[in-house]
Amino acid sequence: MPTRTLGTGGPTVSALGLGAMGMSGAYGAADRAESVATVHAALDAGVSLIDTGDFYAMGHNELLLAEALRGRDRDSYALSVKFGALRGPGHEFSGQDGRPEAVKNFLAYSLNRLGTDHIDVYRPARLDPAVPIEETVGAIKEMVDAGYVRHIGLSEVDAATIRRAHAVHPVADLQIEYSLISRAVEAEVLPTLRELGIGLTAYGVLSRGLISGHWSADRASEPGDMRTVSPRFAAGNVEHNLALVEALRAIASEKGCTVAQLAIAWVAAQGPDIVPLVGARTRERLAEALPALDVRLTAEDLAAIETAVPAGTARGDRYPAAFMSGLGVGN
Repeated sequence: MPTRTLGTGGPTVSALGLGAMGMSGAYGAADRAESVATVHAALDAGVSLIDTGDFYAMGHNELLLAEALRGRDRDSYALSVKFGALRGPGHEFSGQDGRPEAVKNFLAYSLNRLGTDHIDVYRPARLDPAVPIEETVGAIKEMVDAGYVRHIGLSEVDAATIRRAHAVHPVADLQIEYSLISRAVEAEVLPTLRELGIGLTAYGVLSRGLISGHWSADRASEPGDMRTVSPRFAAGNVEHNLALVEALRAIASEKGCTVAQLAIAWVAAQGPDIVPLVGARTRERLAEALPALDVRLTAEDLAAIETAVPAGTARGDRYPAAFMSGLGVGN
């Protein structure tokens, strides 16, 4: 498994990370035993970066990972944890909390649920508009100094916020959605990261399965599947977006890979400072994703992909309207 370093001072991790959100009901029911087996398979394959959030099913995901990671050498994997998203008992979202006292409270619960004495990269899930980012990052810095956190990360913020946070304490990486059909990061955020020596962990590289090559317009969604309210999966939009996938399928066929592998390889090819996160929740999907690191895209391949899926060509926002205002960049 090749490795990449998150920023100039961040951890060295596998070139492909595992995003665990889908194992806790975000896309409908998930099989716990299969989820644990998938984490084991990822670790055995050399995947060392595992991403979660304390609000993924209100702690369910962290407890699941604690089970899956039990008995493994703690130095063999890095945990990336997002915090701050507030949810009610009905699973509804009700804002962000980036207050310093809340940061330490969230961290204490995550350490306990994960069964670990430190988090490798700790990051606010979204910007709390009521709390200056300097205060939130300052609180994480205190936890770095105390040994509970190894590195500070950010998630879904704009270039100006990145600069302000980095001035308080070096930021290892920004986690943000980046895929063939979500490229707003390229305008200002990615150049800022590179100027400051900050890495990028890209989630949504398959756009929640939309550009995986396995989705169809008539596919029925399970109860609780967040894609039922996603604009890109809405009738009228999904058909257009799946036509882009078919254009990618032709290129993938020529390369001897799957559409999913091509999409992942494209993100990885955007720079050695980028680590794609794959949200596989089964061993089958993980097994398909891993060979993406062996797909070598030439300049001609990249040009063909750009022609097939030009930037900004997808239809629909990447989140429902109520969530778009909390993002640092758009689509």
